[in-house]
Amino acid sequence: MLELSGPPVAEAVYEELQTRLAQLPYVPHLRVVRLGEDPASVAYVRLKDRQARKLGLSSQVDVFSESTSQDELLAHIARLNADPTVDGILVQSPVPRHVNFNTVLEAISPSKDVDGLTPVNAGRLWMGLEALESCTPAGVMRILKHYRIPLAGQEVVIVGRSNLVGKPLAALMLREHATVTLAHSRTQDLAAVCRRADILVAAVGKAGLITPEMVRPGAVVVDVGINRVGQNEKGRDILVGDVAPGVAAVASALTPVPGGVGPMTVAMLLYNTVIAAMRRRGRPTGERLQAAR
Repeated sequence: MLELSGPPVAEAVYEELQTRLAQLPYVPHLRVVRLGEDPASVAYVRLKDRQARKLGLSSQVDVFSESTSQDELLAHIARLNADPTVDGILVQSPVPRHVNFNTVLEAISPSKDVDGLTPVNAGRLWMGLEALESCTPAGVMRILKHYRIPLAGQEVVIVGRSNLVGKPLAALMLREHATVTLAHSRTQDLAAVCRRADILVAAVGKAGLITPEMVRPGAVVVDVGINRVGQNEKGRDILVGDVAPGVAAVASALTPVPGGVGPMTVAMLLYNTVIAAMRRRGRPTGERLQAAR
């Protein structure tokens, strides 16, 4: 079985970005907004900020208390939208219950939406137009292309219909001429639907949901799930995916958890930041920007 490891693909993205950055007369600037002190959000934002700085981007994290009102947050986003030095805006989720995340997304300028989640970018993606693409789905596509997994004409089943992964990934797969089924909690006979797949993507957030009998022998399996199921003796989180361990004996290729799709989400966030800056501020002479394919 081929392991579809994420770190080598992420490194390839970073090398590409370093080449682009060396040609730019400016330094793209990423702004990450975090509300509260949720431990997972704190760790994830720290990782994004550290990797951005390591790559050579300008990065700043704006931290607000959990009690910050939605109006206060929207006012801050408006300031970031108007700031010509800011190229990318990301509001870390989850947000407190009193904040409507969809309202927050609608407030972000589409040209600075490096998470690729605003209605404008989501709509443009489905229409096949230039858009900033949702980071995790774009990362999945990079992994499949890096390992030369054919997509055209393949039957793809995506389990999970979220705005964050399932729906944008379906649009990206359709762009590559795959035949796509979006399965979800009300899909009848989920196992039978999954067994049709040449490429099966699990993106639900339920540990061990996809079992070996749900996978056609020889299928490519992409595990987007990251589930914390306890801690080891050193107090570190134990992470597992949506795919049960036994699937490795059935699939022809599988992304590991951790070390699969996860590293690509951060890589594609930084990719989007550089692309957003180049679209707003200009690009090296003669360069033609393309979507992350």
